[in-house]
Amino acid sequence: MANTPILKEEIKNYTITTAPQNNSLRWYEELAYATRLGNEFKGKTAITFQTTDGSKTVETTVWSVTEHYIQLKGGINIPLKSIIDIHF
Repeated sequence: MANTPILKEEIKNYTITTAPQNNSLRWYEELAYATRLGNEFKGKTAITFQTTDGSKTVETTVWSVTEHYIQLKGGINIPLKSIIDIHF
């Protein structure tokens, strides 16, 4: 299936799965920058992640990043292992 843009609030409607050829360490470093962008400048990041319904992209502010997840506003979490791409 093709990549589909969704709203942050829609993430809960999907089952998130592991992305093919995921490189969590790479994403962790880029998401650390995205966190700074969001917290200091209120800038948004486009995050493409894998679901059972295909890849989805959400454009949002990243509030924090942990060893295994990113946290978006409203307590929404996306596993690092599901991330396909990040665009600033």
